[in-house]
Amino acid sequence: MKYKITLILLFIISFSFYTDACTTAVISGKYTKNGRPLLWKNRDTWAVNNIIRFFDDGKYECIGLVNSKDTKGKSIWIGYNETGFAIMNSASYNLNIGGGIEQTGHEGQLMKKALQNCKTLADFEAMLDSMLKPTRLEANFGVIDGNGGAAYYELSNRGYVKFDANDPKVAPFGYIIRTNYSHTGKLGTESSGYIRYNTTSELFYNAVSTNTMDAQFIQQKVARTLYHSLIKEDLFEKYGNNPANTPTFAAFGDYIPRTGSSSSCVVQGVKKNENPENAVMWSVVGFPLTSIAIPVWIKMKDKFPSILKYDKDLKDSPICNAALTLKKQCFPIRWGKFERKYININALHNSDKTGIIQKIKPYEDVIFEKGNSLMADFEKNSFSKSKTENFYSWVNSYVKELYKKEFNVNL
Repeated sequence: MKYKITLILLFIISFSFYTDACTTAVISGKYTKNGRPLLWKNRDTWAVNNIIRFFDDGKYECIGLVNSKDTKGKSIWIGYNETGFAIMNSASYNLNIGGGIEQTGHEGQLMKKALQNCKTLADFEAMLDSMLKPTRLEANFGVIDGNGGAAYYELSNRGYVKFDANDPKVAPFGYIIRTNYSHTGKLGTESSGYIRYNTTSELFYNAVSTNTMDAQFIQQKVARTLYHSLIKEDLFEKYGNNPANTPTFAAFGDYIPRTGSSSSCVVQGVKKNENPENAVMWSVVGFPLTSIAIPVWIKMKDKFPSILKYDKDLKDSPICNAALTLKKQCFPIRWGKFERKYININALHNSDKTGIIQKIKPYEDVIFEKGNSLMADFEKNSFSKSKTENFYSWVNSYVKELYKKEFNVNL
């Protein structure tokens, strides 16, 4: 009996360490570089093994991020559908305080249902209105649609409150950020993510004011930033200029990327009256500091790069498995209760430019360049399956080459 209790306690401690804690944002197309809305989720979770998966068993076809262990595909954690409708969430911990109502934790199932059945924000609102109360859910849902709609919905047991990113009274700079608390909830120790919220807000304001807000900025400058808005310190600037192979550790807490970050995905939607085929999801699958951004278009259905798909031998996607392999270099300490609270900056960034991020970025820049060029062609001449197939084939080989050549890791 004592042995069983010990196992249960260990499970609880392990689970609480990886409690879901995401940094997310909805950005109106009125304030982005190319006029298209953006939906971003930096996912923090105990389920660090992720894949991209396509679904065609609903009213609308959809594609999104799924836990590798969720082989039946019951839940989607960020994704979009063929109409340009996209959704993601962040866990909230200050909406359903007290009351003793057990939560289901089925936010991912709700999002899959929404992707399979919703075309507009109004459709999603109708879905929420039809839910039985109490909802037994507690989350912030970010949504964009093919009509330029962009909003957050803070959903509690009682219902929801909408925050419209296109309303200057609600979002004067065109973006709304949510971490792990809701603005209609009780602010205090029950919730979390206040520092991550402020860090994101600072970075976003600078981007919007200089017209540099796009998917590449979010993935490279926000999802991977080691800037801390409270202590006004950037770990890359402070510790990232020592020679290679000089382990340089820093305390790692309340940064946007966390030890439990499993992915970072940005859905770039479409303008009003634009063909929804032009929507794309820039997907960093796996630990964001050691993975790479790859675009996926729903028009190609399940014919996206194999490195993003479930591999039966790995029981994971190859890119996620590779990213987790490299992640070990960032957290090499193997003893102590809080060993994961210390990150080796030298493994990521150093004066010899051999850090993991330093090696990945030039390759990723090429992917963004070619991907954006392809999208510009689609906007001018319509979507091309053959051109996308060629791009997918190239990027699949290109990323495999990167990890083998630079890190001796096979995908």
